[in-house]
Amino acid sequence: MATEPPLAFLQSRVLLVRLAIALLVLRTVALAQALSLEEASTRDLQLAFRQNNLTSRQLTNFYLNRIRMLNPLLRGVIEVNPDALRQADRADRERKAKPYGSLSAVHGIPILLKDNIATKDKMNTTAGSFALLGSVVHRDAGVVARLRRAGAVLLGKASLSEWAYYRSSGAPSGWCARSGQGKVSQTTDPLFYSGLSLQGLKIQIVIFGSFVAGGSTWIKKKKKKKGS
Repeated sequence: MATEPPLAFLQSRVLLVRLAIALLVLRTVALAQALSLEEASTRDLQLAFRQNNLTSRQLTNFYLNRIRMLNPLLRGVIEVNPDALRQADRADRERKAKPYGSLSAVHGIPILLKDNIATKDKMNTTAGSFALLGSVVHRDAGVVARLRRAGAVLLGKASLSEWAYYRSSGAPSGWCARSGQGKVSQTTDPLFYSGLSLQGLKIQIVIFGSFVAGGSTWIKKKKKKKGS
């Protein structure tokens, strides 16, 4: 003759079901809040680094793939740094070796620099012109030296109006010899073109999402709080 299960057994089964439901809800929330690299801020990325959900190499590879995919159309990046992945690997090693809080906010973050910002490395600094292709600068620009000390990954050189629009007053905005005409839309409507730094910034936002990219005014001092 069948007997009913004891109350304790039923309670344990109910508890297990509740735990399973709670875990499923937590997993769903985690998936819904999963990091979107196209929209992540540097703070989001640093948190992902710290939680071992992301490495600088993975992030750098992601952006390099975005450049390969979108740059033939947008023409916003003149060249990529052949040492970018090595810099990312070094950032990953430093993150493991150094205590939390000792690294800068841009440590391990890929940064694009406009092509008129000098870098003494394997990249060219040409202001978009073939006339300077292969030339060697004497030293890094000040902003580049600061980025290197901060541990940023120098991803490549971004396009600009050639010679920062000093080449010709009649040249199209956002055009340079090395990368051609940059644009921020698939249309060829001139209304979608803009010049100088704004053009490069718009294209970089399209490529990277809301991720900030380097420019001549990228690094700014923090404003002091009132009363400090």
